[in-house]
Order: sequence, then structure tokens, then C-alpha cells
Amino acid sequence: QLEIIESFNVVAKEVFRSIILNEYKRCDGRDLTSLRNISCEVDMFKTLHGSALFQRGQTQVLCTVTFDSLESSIKSDQIITAINGVKDKNFMLHYEFPPYATNETGKVTGVNRRELGHGALAEKALCPVIPKDFPFTIRVTSEVLESNGSSSMASACGGSLALMDAGVPISSAVAGVAVGLVTKSNPEKGEIEDYRLLTDILGIEDYNGDMDFKIAGTNKGITALQADIKLPGVPVKIIMEAIQQATVAKREILQTMSKTISKPRASRKENGPVVETVKVPLSKRAKFIGPGGYHLKKLQAETGVTISQVDEETFSIFAPTPTAMHEARDFITEICRDDQEQQLEFGAVYTATITEIRDTGVMVKLYPNMTAVLLHNSQLDQRKIKHPTALGLEVGQEIQVKYFGRDPADGRMRLSRKVLQSPATTVLKTLNDRSSIVMGEPISQSSSNSSP
Repeated sequence: QLEIIESFNVVAKEVFRSIILNEYKRCDGRDLTSLRNISCEVDMFKTLHGSALFQRGQTQVLCTVTFDSLESSIKSDQIITAINGVKDKNFMLHYEFPPYATNETGKVTGVNRRELGHGALAEKALCPVIPKDFPFTIRVTSEVLESNGSSSMASACGGSLALMDAGVPISSAVAGVAVGLVTKSNPEKGEIEDYRLLTDILGIEDYNGDMDFKIAGTNKGITALQADIKLPGVPVKIIMEAIQQATVAKREILQTMSKTISKPRASRKENGPVVETVKVPLSKRAKFIGPGGYHLKKLQAETGVTISQVDEETFSIFAPTPTAMHEARDFITEICRDDQEQQLEFGAVYTATITEIRDTGVMVKLYPNMTAVLLHNSQLDQRKIKHPTALGLEVGQEIQVKYFGRDPADGRMRLSRKVLQSPATTVLKTLNDRSSIVMGEPISQSSSNSSP
């Protein structure tokens, strides 16, 4: 029985190739350069950032687009970056080919070599049109629902539609097609005597043919190529004809796709993510981050945003939805709100309350909602001391300090008690009373101490 099946397959292959070579007809009735019927649909799932369904004959692919923060990009290690020059990858395409796509049953396991290869080809086809400065990481998922030839090129077409539906400003739409080859060889010379090129091949034409040449690109050029050749070699003339034939088919596919969506949407969907930058002065950075990053962790847990530091004073905020960004903005405003510091005057003297005694100095506050700052031992007294208790200082005690603004390097508040012990005349300021008092004259406790 096995021999009968093998013999039948040999005869069927010869008849299949003979009809193409002699009658210029294919098994599905098309001529050599005809495309299968194409249908496109976008925005199928409103909750997704982008979606598209591309069908060409019996090959059907569902593509979806998802945005995430740039922190989610694929990181390359230093060795790969040094050798190949590959940096962080913020665009990726995942290709899935489940068993039911070819009317088979079976367990869906991990990604195999075929899926990796087809996904890499479709990704390379789309990568050149992705904007370099796009503020999100883009993931395109291509799930093959039905397959009868060239599912990788269908993934490139569907991925292009889904990207435009998601509002990604790609430079041009991308389409792909597979070109097959059937040859007749001269056994004496070992050369190709006759050949036929087939546009948009079926699975059986790939199986019984001599070449599967996949070509993807835009109206202006080619973005990806891949050739699976069963012959010892193919003349350059045939390759050039295949490229020309594929270019004509590619333009026809792009025209069909443009009837569904011709250019990227002007704006992303309302449920799409948002990226903003916020300026946090050095003086507020410690309060913004919180002890051990408490405030940042709380903000991310409550709103779902992702925060990354750009430079010393700039933070980038990624929110999955505009609502989450609004909540995060209110949270940050509440954390960093500090109205009374705007009233502090450089060189003025204020009453500070000791909140903590440390070996290196005392932690003080000038007003209730202020983050406590360190008043170092070197700024407590004219004499050199090793511990604040040497001066009899206690928690809750009020002392007079002079304000010298913020350190331009680290943003810390600069206070000193030592300078008030010098004979120079100083001016005492209160946060509620703008009247000036000359130091050195008798000052009652009620007039010198104030709380904001």
C-alpha cells in the first residue's frame, strides 16, 4: 500500500507540473500571474489598540497591536550590542501557527523553528516603516486562523493594516506575496530548459514546485526577501523576473488594502496609553520618590503607571489609559505640593522644630507638612561637637536657624544655627509675620517662635 501511495504522488506531481508548463493553468483555475481573492477588515476589537483581519484565498490571519512603555522593549546584552550593533528593540512581531490552521488537531506547544522563521521574516518586512522616535514599545501578534500558502506574507499585510488602525505613523503600507517556480530540465546538459513563474502560490504549489520566493515591501521598494529553492541553482534572469512579477502583484495588493484603510489614523484610540514627562526639582525629588521608593511604588500600584527617570529633574510617566494618567498627575501634584516653601526668604531666620536626634545632627522642620531636613553637627554650634546631645538638644525643642536656600548640586535645604552665634546682626523672619527683628536685642519667646 505504501508503494502505491508513493507511485501515485510521483504521477500526480508530474501531471501537476505538466499542466502548468504546457497549458499555463494552475490547479485552482487561475492563470500564472493572478492573485487569489483578497479581503481586509480593521478595528474588529474596540478594546485593542489596533486589530486587522487579512484573508487571501484560504489563508487568513488575525493581527493585533499592543502598546507598552519603552521599559518593556527587548534588551540586548553588551556582547550582542558590541558585535552586531543591536540596541533595545521596541518593535516585535509574534507569529503563531496553531494546528487548526491546517485542519489538524494537536497540542499547542512552545514556539517552534518554523514560527520563529516566519515571524522574523514578517517583522523584517514591517520594521523599516516603523518610526524611530515612537514613544511606545509595539507588539504585533499574528495568529494564523487558516493557511494554504504564504501565511508569513499575509502576516506582513495584516500587520501593516493593524499598525495603521492603531495610529502608528508608519511611513508606508507594506504588502507581501510569494512567487513560485516550476521548471523543466534538460537531463543531458543539466540546465533549465523551460520554466513558469507562479504568483501567490498555494501550499500544493509550494510542495510540488521548485521555489518559494517571498517578497515584501512598499510601493517604493522592497523591505524583506526570502527564497526557499530546491534546485542546485537558479539563473539571475529568473530571479529578476520573479522580483518584477512580485512587484506588480504587491502593488495590486496595496491598492486592495488602501480601500479598507489608506493611511494611519490621525490619533490613537481613547483607551490607548499615554506618555508624559514631569519636572521634579532636586529639592522635591526625595519627597517625590519617598523613603525606599515608597511613593513611586504606591503610585504604580494604585494607578498602574510606570515611571522611569530621564535625567536629574525629569521623569517619564507611562499610563495605560488617559484616566490612569490623570490619577497619576493628581497623585504627583499632591505629593509635591509645598506652598509654604515659596515664602522662605534667603538669609532670614526661622524657628525650626527638632523631630529626630541623630549622631550626625538633628532633623528639623520649619512647618508641619515639610519633609524633615538634616541640620549637621557642624552647623549647630561654633564649637566642635560629636553629638547634638552635647548642646542639650531634645526632640520637640524649637531652635532658631538661618535659611540659605537650596544646594544647587543636590537640592538639599541649607540651614545653619552656628551663624546666629556670631556677633553680626541678623534679621529674624516668621512665616506668618513679615516684620523684622534685630538679633541681639531681648526677644520674648512668644514673639520669636511661630508656627506656619
